[in-house]
Amino acid sequence: MKVRQLNTFFIFIFGALGGLLFGFDTGIISGASPLIESNFSLNIEQTGFITSSVLIGSSIGALSIGSLSDKFGRKRLLILASILFLVGSGLSMVAMGFISMIIARIILGFAVGSASALTPAYLAELADAPHRGSLGTMFQLMITAGILLAYVSNLSFLHHNLLGIRDWRWMLGSALIPALVLFIGSIILPESPRYLVEKGKVDEARNVLHGLRAKTNEDPDKELEGIVKIAKEPKGGLKELFTIARPAVVVAIGLMLLQQLVGINSVIYFLPQVFIKGFGFAEGDAIWISVGIGVVNFLCTVLAYNIMDKFNRRTILLFGSIVMTISIGILSVLNFTISVSAAAVPTMILIGIYIFGFAVSWGPICWLMIGEIFPLNVRGVGNSIGSAANWIGNFIVSQFFLALLTMFGNNVGGPFAVFTFFAFISIFFVIYVVPETRGKTLEQIEMDMRHNAAVKQEAKQSATK
Repeated sequence: MKVRQLNTFFIFIFGALGGLLFGFDTGIISGASPLIESNFSLNIEQTGFITSSVLIGSSIGALSIGSLSDKFGRKRLLILASILFLVGSGLSMVAMGFISMIIARIILGFAVGSASALTPAYLAELADAPHRGSLGTMFQLMITAGILLAYVSNLSFLHHNLLGIRDWRWMLGSALIPALVLFIGSIILPESPRYLVEKGKVDEARNVLHGLRAKTNEDPDKELEGIVKIAKEPKGGLKELFTIARPAVVVAIGLMLLQQLVGINSVIYFLPQVFIKGFGFAEGDAIWISVGIGVVNFLCTVLAYNIMDKFNRRTILLFGSIVMTISIGILSVLNFTISVSAAAVPTMILIGIYIFGFAVSWGPICWLMIGEIFPLNVRGVGNSIGSAANWIGNFIVSQFFLALLTMFGNNVGGPFAVFTFFAFISIFFVIYVVPETRGKTLEQIEMDMRHNAAVKQEAKQSATK
């Protein structure tokens, strides 16, 4: 099927569906885990491991998929990821105990990690330069939509044992629907034109580009010339990651670690527990607060989608860093200086402002930029490194948040003071390390990187003479 026979918008929607499943499988466990714990008579450690086991699979999936996508293509690996989503979702729905649930969650982790490494690069390689920001933001938009859908699914199935099947099984099994859509979509999606040129399939790449650029002002033939030119550059293999692309590696790891260390997944995973343990809220009220935060997260990402190509990436990141630092900094101080009852409503408002700051900036831009900044021949591996850093940061936050909360006597000011520190650090990381990529083609970004590396090499050689 030729690309022009497909609506370009739907190409990007299908391409970003991995993000929806990423978000769905992240959010669904928050409502299902207490029910699984009760059904299987698990202790707290076992329940915690069911939640975090997906992170083990995600780290492995993210690290392994990059080199495979550079070798076999983005499209084939997206199909593989969709199959893993189907298998993992099906097995988690029918799990009969702790061990079988862990196996299912690790398989889901492989899928989530693969999608998180594959999708940003794939979307970046399909998009034209003027719209790459908004189209790349679709991945994060889908993540937030997936989280929100998961919360809605949790509420819909809670205490409804349909056809004699437990509610939590329906919660986990509902992921089969978007997984099936991703599988069908992956089959009809085009291959990345950059990958096709890299493999010598220039005519096929031209057909894909003409279809993708049919309703834009971009010249697909001129774009193809730039891609072919880059493809002819001398290749250093994986060595490029630690020479020419070393600045990109530093940026990717820093962005993706900080994206997690500012504490976002503590809110996604544990917000109900924050309000139950920290403020004495009823369980139902706490879940509704999570839904409200999920709505804010999604709507703010919609806003990010609309502004992403109108402002520089660095400007948006700095704005987000400052908003997060101020909001959760005030949250921390309030929770240490006023009573618990007085702090509850301000905490809700400040978490909403913090979510706004994250969702319009660090949420979408980090995933967008790791798809932009790496040279073509190591883009898959580079994305894997960035994605793996994200999952490592995710693991750190998810493992230590409740411990920090306990350490500070269930005062949420403690954990959020730690997150404030990393949000403050992120300001300087953006100022001194992150490059600007808005409005540049992927080939221009790569040529700039190669030029900078050559200048540094010449300066180094001159200094040694």
